[in-house]
Amino acid sequence: MGPDEITEVLNRPLSRELLARDVTRLAYVATDGTPRAVPIAFTWNGTEIVMCTSTNAPKLAGLRANPMVALTIDTEVHPPKILLIRGRAELDVVAGIPDEYLQMNGSYTMTAEQRVEWEAEVRSLYDGMVRIVVIPTWAKLIDFETTLPSAVEELVRERAERQRA
Repeated sequence: MGPDEITEVLNRPLSRELLARDVTRLAYVATDGTPRAVPIAFTWNGTEIVMCTSTNAPKLAGLRANPMVALTIDTEVHPPKILLIRGRAELDVVAGIPDEYLQMNGSYTMTAEQRVEWEAEVRSLYDGMVRIVVIPTWAKLIDFETTLPSAVEELVRERAERQRA
């Protein structure tokens, strides 16, 4: 998939809505060779998906060994709206709390007082974090109205061919 195709998918209104959500599912291969999919907060800055984690997170060893990842951002309603993204994770160890971490968690419903308490707790817990940065190399939007999973598209085509025959 070329950069222009990726940009076209990610610039669709529904993709933008999904990219404004709080949580993605990060899929990667752990160091024992088994797959993992973990929910993780993220932010989209227009070109990259940025996730942050503690410096001792088990996923980091797997990402260092194999940085290829897949992300799923979806809704919890029917029909589901799903944005699938693939890319390569770049790890950036930073001192303190990355601005993205505070931004991505800022959309959760919190009172102003809860927000102050949460941020104080975060700052007291982490002396550094790792930014997991993914630049999409592939993207697909599935809305079950104008786009379908590729296997379902194939079944729809086959059914149409049978009906014509």
